[in-house]
Amino acid sequence: QVQLVESGGGLVQAGGSLRLSCAASGRIFSINAMGWYRQAPGKQRELVAVITTGGSTNYADSVKGRFTISRDNAKNTVYLQMDSLKPEDTAVYYCNADVTHRSGTYYAASTYWGQGTQVTVSS
Repeated sequence: QVQLVESGGGLVQAGGSLRLSCAASGRIFSINAMGWYRQAPGKQRELVAVITTGGSTNYADSVKGRFTISRDNAKNTVYLQMDSLKPEDTAVYYCNADVTHRSGTYYAASTYWGQGTQVTVSS
């Protein structure tokens, strides 16, 4: 019903920058919160940053001051600008979106995930 396609991952040296993008497409009435999560090997998936439709943001303490989340509502796209990257930022990064569907007068909300994009930071 809804596809989230991520791009922008890769290999970068410590101190470098990367910008992730995630575009949502499909049967979308509206998108509420959008966010980025990450999962390192052997660890649980954790929240990195989230942004509401109105632009309110929340960040994990470990990335505050280094990462910036933004979105383009017209394009159903969320971005994650990652600066001053550290080796401990190495993980698979997943995009997440809370989507509202409409069918006539019926509304339903679902959460969708992207396929993940690898970010590797070398020391």
